Amino acid sequence: MVGARRRRQGRDALWLDDEAGRLVRPYTVSNGRTRPTAHFDLLTMVMATGKRPVTCQGPDYAKVLGLCGGPVSVAEIAAHIHLPAVITKVLLADLVECGALTAQAPVPASTSPAARTDRALLEAVLDGLRKRL
Repeated sequence: MVGARRRRQGRDALWLDDEAGRLVRPYTVSNGRTRPTAHFDLLTMVMATGKRPVTCQGPDYAKVLGLCGGPVSVAEIAAHIHLPAVITKVLLADLVECGALTAQAPVPASTSPAARTDRALLEAVLDGLRKRL
């Protein structure tokens, strides 16, 4: 049938459509919330604790927990679940609050002038970039 819409099969059948994409709008996933209850940087590392959440239920929470078997960054999770970073942070904050995840903020780089201009490090990065091109 030409032009027929196909829906996905399996677990995600209710949430995804091949042509339309995600059938639930991102802000619906977080109940309209756009501000997480905890601070997360895109480089914050999160990891599952093994505790199953009682309050944080649903396919998006389950998908996030499935990705957090080892330390993974907020940016990586957002990319894998195809949601905006702000919505991902709301989901992660919920999971941290109920004890299902732990979060570790990134360690800031040294701000000393010597650390910012480490020539050997900059040359190594430049060499690596040149090899990739």
